[in-house]
Amino acid sequence: MVSFLIAIGALVAGYFLYGALMERVFGIRASKATPAYTRGDGIDFMPMPTWKVFLIQFLNIAGLGPIFGAIMGVMFGPAAFLWIVFGTIFAGATHDFLSAMISMRSGGASLPEIIGRELGRPIKNFVRGWSVLLLILVGAVFVVSPAGLLSGMVSDVHFSLFGHEMAIPLSSKALWIGIIFFYYLLATLLPIDKLIGNIYPLFGVALLFMAVALLCILLFGGVGIPSGFEEGLQSRFADGKHPIFPMMFVSIACGAISGFHATQSPMMVRCLKNERLARPIFYGAMVAEGLVALIWAAAAIAFTNGYAELADYMSAHPEGASAIVKDISMTWLGTFGGILAILGVIAAPITTGDTALRSTRLIVADFMKIDQKKILKRIVVTVPIFALAFLLMCIDFNVLWRYFAWCNQTLAVFTLWAVTVYLARHRKAYVVTLLPALFMTAVSVSYLLYAPRPEGIGLPWGWAVAAGVNAAVVTLIPFIIYMKRMKSQMKLSTK
Repeated sequence: MVSFLIAIGALVAGYFLYGALMERVFGIRASKATPAYTRGDGIDFMPMPTWKVFLIQFLNIAGLGPIFGAIMGVMFGPAAFLWIVFGTIFAGATHDFLSAMISMRSGGASLPEIIGRELGRPIKNFVRGWSVLLLILVGAVFVVSPAGLLSGMVSDVHFSLFGHEMAIPLSSKALWIGIIFFYYLLATLLPIDKLIGNIYPLFGVALLFMAVALLCILLFGGVGIPSGFEEGLQSRFADGKHPIFPMMFVSIACGAISGFHATQSPMMVRCLKNERLARPIFYGAMVAEGLVALIWAAAAIAFTNGYAELADYMSAHPEGASAIVKDISMTWLGTFGGILAILGVIAAPITTGDTALRSTRLIVADFMKIDQKKILKRIVVTVPIFALAFLLMCIDFNVLWRYFAWCNQTLAVFTLWAVTVYLARHRKAYVVTLLPALFMTAVSVSYLLYAPRPEGIGLPWGWAVAAGVNAAVVTLIPFIIYMKRMKSQMKLSTK
């Protein structure tokens, strides 16, 4: 319990201390007009109330990552708690805040445009395709998972109509997939304040209730949280195939750092009223997500009473993390509270899937320079996106999730390097993103090489990690050359 309280305190302190430092590093200008005013179009660019912008950003980035990812990640052992705390403060929240501020200063530019400006046209084109693929993967994953949860919560409705027995198949997963898919279509096409701006507060209440209710149980419900720090930080997987590095750092993505977040931030950048609100919105939303991940990681261990017991539980339940989410909610919070908590868990992926597909529309529209004021042009961009998402939904969920996790962290690598170059170019303290960029480069390359086929290459752990570290060093070399060239140009310009 003491470790859990320290972790919560560290996350909150990180927002006030390190978050304030990030503001100073970048240089907030409260008097500068934001894209919501300079490019207002009534569709994607428009000022919105700050509390709505925060809820939308929080729900955009939350999804199932800080819930399912934290539960699967904590199976590695107590090192997961350290990664959630330090990853959130020094990597994830920093990544989200600084990439959002660069978008702000670039007129609300989407992530590929930002990366391309800093890292060059070839990388911009690569990241365009990578971002679109990742976002469509998110949309597909976050249709299937909430549909499965909803179909398991309800029963078919039977009734008589004109002497004929009728039934509404509410327990049908296909029915819920269709309903969620239709909602995603509306959320992608309509002005942001019409559907997303009005429905997110309701989803936010459910998600926040879930987090606060579980936190109260953990703190005041007489629940013991076996931290396991006294037994060391080694992996708790008994099969020897799940080392802490790099596997845990990919399993816990959205709860610590996620490249996906940087694709979502420009959407809220276009609705922000003032730059001084950026830290509460972007750094603050990531800290809130870290708290959610911390709560679910602790809840999973407390509910099963240990790491070995959690592994046994997951082995006995083919549904995996969704099974323990349902059991924790119903057991600890009762029927009514449990239903609200589960609805919060359902709301999280739905409110990420819809904005993921909306962000895809914005990225494609920016790339193809298609104005989005007219509904017909929005439909032209949206239809192919949804067709591809539908095809991806036919792939097994577990396979989709594994590829999503690696794609996610790899995109964070590109974003961190782009932010590092931006900070260096503007003579700011680029070390705050250089170190996370090097670390995540090593993580992503090592994971790809070590992970078993088909998601990875399946090399021995030592070879994979050595290659990952070398990849980080290799990516550092062009940055050093760039810095030397920039300093030489500065000296010439001062003569």
